[in-house]
Parts: sequence; C-alpha cells; structure tokens
Amino acid sequence: MDYSRKIAERQWNLPDKGELESRREATYIDDIIQKDHLQRKLLENLDGIKTVFDGGAGSGRFSILLAKMGCRVTHYDISQSMIDKAKELAEKAGVTERITFVKGALEDLSHYADRSFDLVISFDAPISYTYPNQERVIGELVRIARKKIMFSVSSRLGSLPYLCNPIQKNQFILDEESDDPFVLWCVTNRDKMVSGFRFDKQNAERVASDGLLGGQQEIDEYERGGAPWCITYTFLPDELEKILQGYGVRNIQLSGPGAYGRTIPRDILVRLMNDPEQKKDFLDFCYRFDSNPYVCGMGKDNLLAVGEI
Repeated sequence: MDYSRKIAERQWNLPDKGELESRREATYIDDIIQKDHLQRKLLENLDGIKTVFDGGAGSGRFSILLAKMGCRVTHYDISQSMIDKAKELAEKAGVTERITFVKGALEDLSHYADRSFDLVISFDAPISYTYPNQERVIGELVRIARKKIMFSVSSRLGSLPYLCNPIQKNQFILDEESDDPFVLWCVTNRDKMVSGFRFDKQNAERVASDGLLGGQQEIDEYERGGAPWCITYTFLPDELEKILQGYGVRNIQLSGPGAYGRTIPRDILVRLMNDPEQKKDFLDFCYRFDSNPYVCGMGKDNLLAVGEI
C-alpha cells in the first residue's frame, strides 16, 4: 500500500475528525466561502441528475444536501468517524434512506461499473492526497460518471503563498474564542510563528516545480506512530485541464473558490460574516470573482473542475 493512503487513513480516522469537520463552516471563514461556491456550482449542475457518487464525502456536507434535493447518493469516505458523523447528520435531516454509506479509499473504485452514477463529485481535495496515484484516481472517477463530474484538488498557485505565510489560517478564524483545538493553536502560536519564520526559497522553487507538499518527513512521522498531514500533490490549472481532456471530459470549467476572500483582512471578513445582508452580497460577489478563469489558479486552497462526460 502506498504511504499516502496509509497516512490518509490514519489522519482522517482520528476520533475527533468527524465532529471537527462538521463544524468547519461555523469556525473558519474560508470554509464558508469555499463551501458556498461549491454549493452554488453544484446546484447549477443538477438538471437530469438522479444518482451521485460523493468521493471523500467527509461528514456529509454535500451528500446530505444532494439527498435533500431528491438524489440518491453514495457517500464514500476513508474515515469511519466521518461516516458516523454523516449518518448522525443525515438522520437529523431525514434523508438517511436516500444515502448509501460506504467506507473505502479513492484509490480503489474497481467495484463500481463504468458509468454507474449520473454525477460524480469529490470536494476538498481528497484526490490530491492519493499521490502518486492522483491521475489514475481522476481517471477512475471519470470512468464511473455517466453525465457530469465535479471535483476540487489542491491548487499549486493557491498553495505557494502559504510557504511565505505561516499564519495564513489566522486570517480566516471566525471566533478566536472558539474551543476548536486548531483555532487555539493558531492564536496561541501566532507570534512564535512570525518571529521564527524564514523564507526557504529552495523549498518554494521545488514545490513550484514538482507540486508536492510533504514527503519523507511525513513518512517518518507515520512510522513513529504519528498521524501527519497527508502528502499532497498540487495541480496547475492547465495540467488539470489536460488530464481531464485526456480522459474524454468535455466543456471543462475551472474556478478558484476563495481567490477574492484571501485578499481581505480578518477584521473586515469577520464583520461581513456577522452581518447577514453584507454576507449575502459578499458571497455573491466572491462567486462571480472566483469563477473567472483568470483567477482559477489562485483559489484559497482548491482548484475546482466541472466537466461533462
């Protein structure tokens, strides 16, 4: 088994993952912006869609939404804690009978026949965590799609600024008094992260060239019994488009959820999120700006692709 899969299984199966992931839109502003963009794009593409495969479905943010829209959804995830949380939320939403929950890794979709689902989605970059198998995984997701495919991957151009911004997540904390452990860590360690930062040009050049975040350090931590963040492959827009074209996907649209929001200071973002009228107008404009193909590579974390089979 590839290390990326083993690391992903350990990372996403941490006991608190399901609960923490289900609260991201109540915790982080970038998640609010990104999920809003994905939801809008998804709702624009549901004509004629009855069956959906949600790969890396997490705590059910989109599988539950699609079930509410009348779709039959296969909720597929590597994490049992995520699936358990998704089942809980689906039951509260009254849509359990329209969702089939399956535990599995995206690297193995062999048990699904060609063109099994009208729509195949995979959001929040689980494809990028399957390195070195990311292109084959994309091909498998395309293979089981009958009409449309929608997925987001980690964006290379969107990720590179992080290498010069160790406190980038602080910009998007909705409430610094939150009991979320990562919020507490970000707030507590902010000054230390700034004072200890040194730009590593060689590393930035390497990531710009090969697109890989992580590697031997994560493997070593895993072998010591830790649960490191997943080794991540980041895509360039033209690279992703070429891969999809190679698998026969047509009418490809690329966008960069979060490109506009990342330019705005936290104080302003918090004010916008706490004012319902301004929040609506802001999210409307974010969607318009982030859908422009000229900024698709500069999404906050993700590069979103939509295409027809």
